[in-house]
Amino acid sequence: MYAPPPGPPAILPQDPPAVLPGAVAALIGVAALIVVMVPFLWLLAQHFNVIAHEGAHALVGSLLGFDVSGVTLNAGTGVTGFRSPDAGARWMLTGFVGYLGPSAFGLCAAKLIETGRAVVALWLAIVLFVLLLLLVRKSLGIVSVPVAIALLAFVLRDAHTGLEEFASYAMAWLLLLSGLRVAIAHGANAGDAYTLSLMTRIPRGIWALLWLAGTLLAVVVGGKWLILRS
Repeated sequence: MYAPPPGPPAILPQDPPAVLPGAVAALIGVAALIVVMVPFLWLLAQHFNVIAHEGAHALVGSLLGFDVSGVTLNAGTGVTGFRSPDAGARWMLTGFVGYLGPSAFGLCAAKLIETGRAVVALWLAIVLFVLLLLLVRKSLGIVSVPVAIALLAFVLRDAHTGLEEFASYAMAWLLLLSGLRVAIAHGANAGDAYTLSLMTRIPRGIWALLWLAGTLLAVVVGGKWLILRS
């Protein structure tokens, strides 16, 4: 009896990327909101915001051609130094992005989560932390940045446990909400607003409103990606 040759193996449908249910994603957001609002919890989260803020200065400055001389990261403040900065548009953009940095990083993480790449968000965070560590000068950042790298490595050590998804959601929410909190708290009194006002003659309040609008929009868009995609 003639038996036809076997055809190609059937292609089984792949499992959809693991995401948390919308209700769980929202609860993580509520927990992150509590962290950024409760004073003694904010003491820890604030430094995470400082890292993202100064990291944004360093990243954008480097991409625009500036030579970063070093980054100082303390509990609630930080400084990113550049060699031979100018007063042109490049310098203005580098100074402007700091208060949008945490929100931008959070929005990037939320987008990766929305597209089923939650683990990629954690790996990207490790890469950025390692690059930042090369620039950190004598300050609290010498300890906090390696600790952050170690924690992320611990989370990623055992793949597919569900811890990676939870950590990526928490990271995204903390970045988004801390960015908004700091923009509101600092307002026109922000040091970057003062510097930009001197450079451009644009009132400090205008810069504060731009940061407030950007961080608020990031929370709305990022929150939608995190909750509705889940």
